[in-house]
Amino acid sequence: MTRRLNLPEAPGSGGDRRMFAPSARRNMAPILEVLRAHAPTKGRALEIAAGTGEHAVAFSRAFPGLDWQPTDVDPDRLASIEAWRRAEGPDNMRAPIELNAVTPNWHETHGPADMILLVNLLHLISEAEARAVLAGITQALAPGGKAFLYGPFLRNGEATSEGDAAFHASLQAQDSAIGYKDIAWVSDRLAPMQTETTPMPSNNLMVIVNAN
Repeated sequence: MTRRLNLPEAPGSGGDRRMFAPSARRNMAPILEVLRAHAPTKGRALEIAAGTGEHAVAFSRAFPGLDWQPTDVDPDRLASIEAWRRAEGPDNMRAPIELNAVTPNWHETHGPADMILLVNLLHLISEAEARAVLAGITQALAPGGKAFLYGPFLRNGEATSEGDAAFHASLQAQDSAIGYKDIAWVSDRLAPMQTETTPMPSNNLMVIVNAN
C-alpha cells in the first residue's frame, strides 16, 4: 500500500529521474557502520522499500560480494532506483523490482535472502501492515541470515524526544492507523528469532535480527 504523506523531508528529483532524500544522506554512514560490523559479506541481499535508491548504490558498492536486490512498491521510486543504478550502481546491484511487503506471504516469491535491509518504513504503515512485513522477514531470511531494521521507535509506549513526539503526532493526524511502533512490539513480532537493538543517531534504533 502506498500512502501520500506530508513528510518533513520529501525527496527531490533531478532531470534523469534520480531522487534525493536528505535523511538518506544523513543516515547512510551510521547504517553502513552497523552493516560493516554485522552483515554477511556474501550471498543475496534484499532491500525492502529502497526509496530513492541512494542507499542501494552506496551499500551494494560497500559489499561487492552481496547480490543486492532493491525493491519498492512506488513506481516513481522504482524509476529513481533504476536511474541511480544506471548512473552509479556497481555490477552487483540488480535492477529494482516491485515488492509490496505489507501483503501476506510476500516471502514466497522474494526469499530466501542472506540479508534483509529495511529503513524508515514501519512508522509509515499501519500495525496490521507492519505485522505482514515483519512476518515476511522472519520467513524470507535464509538459515544463518540477518535482517536490519532501522528507524524511529517508541520505548515503553513513549517517544524519547519532543521532535519524535511531534512527528508521531503529525503522522497520526494524517492517518490514525500509522505512527511509531514500540520497539518491544516489534521484537515480539520477530520471535522466536533472536534480536539485538543498537542505538543510532537522532534517537533512532537499528534492530538486528538473527535467523535460527
